[in-house]
Amino acid sequence: MKNKLFSEIPHMTGEKIEIRALAQSDAQSLRKLTDDAETYRFLPSFLFEKKYENPKEVIRRLYDECIEGLLILGIFKGGDFCGLAELYDYRGDIRRVSAGIRLMSGFRGSGIAVQALELIEEYLRSETEIETIAASSMSENKASAAALKKCGFIMTNHKSPEDWGCGAPVPTDKWIKRICCRG
Repeated sequence: MKNKLFSEIPHMTGEKIEIRALAQSDAQSLRKLTDDAETYRFLPSFLFEKKYENPKEVIRRLYDECIEGLLILGIFKGGDFCGLAELYDYRGDIRRVSAGIRLMSGFRGSGIAVQALELIEEYLRSETEIETIAASSMSENKASAAALKKCGFIMTNHKSPEDWGCGAPVPTDKWIKRICCRG
């Protein structure tokens, strides 16, 4: 029997990166990420890691408040914090979850987003009953579109207006990937 999506906090290890729960020792790196305006240029304004001013408080509350329908994990390369991987909008009734990646400036463009999405897909396929992964990206975010395409996601909506907490609707592209089918 496969696990429910959020019955445990996964630890995923690939050839070049690791995705794991954030620890208090990651607070300084998390602060550096959340303070990077360039990283959040293409992201909603209401993300959990920005909910509390103190990054230690974010980490302390993260796995108590989020484990049922939202899971945020750190992405690391060679022990260095690169950014966050998020699984959210879990819909058990239709076996779907959404995924998102946010990387610090120095790690973008190096293939880490693609590697992270591949590890997440591998985990979901082998450890859960998820059949579909969804993703959203701002239409102007060409790097995210390229990573999603490289991982086999298909765009289902282009420039769909969505409330990302930015004061006005944001043109958003919607993506989907089927990872398994019921027999």
